[in-house]
Amino acid sequence: MRLDRRQFLASVGTGLAINQFCLGETEVPKKKLAIITTEWRYHSHAWHMGERFLVGYPRFGRWHHPPFEVVSAYVDQFPENDLSRERAKEFGFTIYPTIAETLRLGGPKLAVDAVLIIGEHGNYPDNELGQRMYPRYPFFEQAVKVFDADGCVAPIFNDKHLSWNWDWAEKMVRMARERGIPFLAGSSLPVTWRIPAIDMPFGAEVEEVMAVAMGGVDSYDFHALEVIQCMVERRKGAESGVVRLEALRGDAVWQRMELTDWNAGGWDKDLFSAALSRSQTLAQTPTGSHRYPTMAQMREWVKDPIVYRFEYADGLRASMFLLNGLVGDFTFAARLRGKQDPLSTLFYLPPVPNVAYSAPLMGRAEETFLTGKAPYPVERTLLTSGLVAAACRSLKQPGGWLETPHLSVRYQSRKESLFENS
Repeated sequence: MRLDRRQFLASVGTGLAINQFCLGETEVPKKKLAIITTEWRYHSHAWHMGERFLVGYPRFGRWHHPPFEVVSAYVDQFPENDLSRERAKEFGFTIYPTIAETLRLGGPKLAVDAVLIIGEHGNYPDNELGQRMYPRYPFFEQAVKVFDADGCVAPIFNDKHLSWNWDWAEKMVRMARERGIPFLAGSSLPVTWRIPAIDMPFGAEVEEVMAVAMGGVDSYDFHALEVIQCMVERRKGAESGVVRLEALRGDAVWQRMELTDWNAGGWDKDLFSAALSRSQTLAQTPTGSHRYPTMAQMREWVKDPIVYRFEYADGLRASMFLLNGLVGDFTFAARLRGKQDPLSTLFYLPPVPNVAYSAPLMGRAEETFLTGKAPYPVERTLLTSGLVAAACRSLKQPGGWLETPHLSVRYQSRKESLFENS
């Protein structure tokens, strides 16, 4: 018997499998997964993540095979090095020409148990702020239209930030909440390994935080902001959002490096030192080894320094650096009230060819698909999506703080630590 949305919501608490709600099945060996992606090539996110559900992934010292069968895919673009057709032939799934057909398996009704949306990579235009206009919101919206038409829903995982457009990002969360769609999104950084394997103490009083990272604007900045947010959301009091932000680039960053006070435009220098101390890729001279860089060396090695400084509604201060040429990883440091030494750690990203950090993230997606409950609030990614968009605007309109009253995102994190630690 197929259940409508009201019956679905009433059934979530019973612990029934998601596929029973929409497909009316009582026992299925494997659940059906649809993949919606921009492109599927080597080193794309579809390769990183979608293939975990084809071939499995290591988990707790064993090779884990998710109880899912990839039965369909929608692929928006096919570059010369496309892998989707090869994978479809190898694993027996069908690539459909539309998202609706992908979710219905070419039939009249929703016929899958879960949806994996990967709107990353591919040939898409940039807007006036330099944001790549990936079609994550259109993909999500088309999936929801199928749910609405067919009277039932399935869990969705959305890779990376929700949308380049804040209004669309907020709408995605609202649409999921109104329809009872289990919805998870975000970066692999919050769930990857940490060195040392520590978390922000739950309920800690935090004064200032920092992430030092590599990469570019509207891409790796999102990962670094997720690093910050997955830590600070555990502080005393529920998350209440960010009230203002300023983004700086080039010489302005080096000028601020000379300042030691936040109110004067600087940041805690001990946090910067603590973050660099955790890096495993800190740049050196040709014959150097683990020497702390001088200001002159940083200026020489980092051609395009970037920092986002932002303040939370409760007064917490945060800085996020992109320092290509100085580091090639992601580190975090925090100043806790009453503690002399900063808390700091490295968010570890295992290297190619296996890029194992995407496996823990797909483990959380799998959990969402199986239980109908996201292990952490999608509001985290809503807030970081908004921070990326605000920073892109601030970089194009320099000259002080950008007020962000729309980022009054409120949520409560779980006490349990969810990063990979085994």
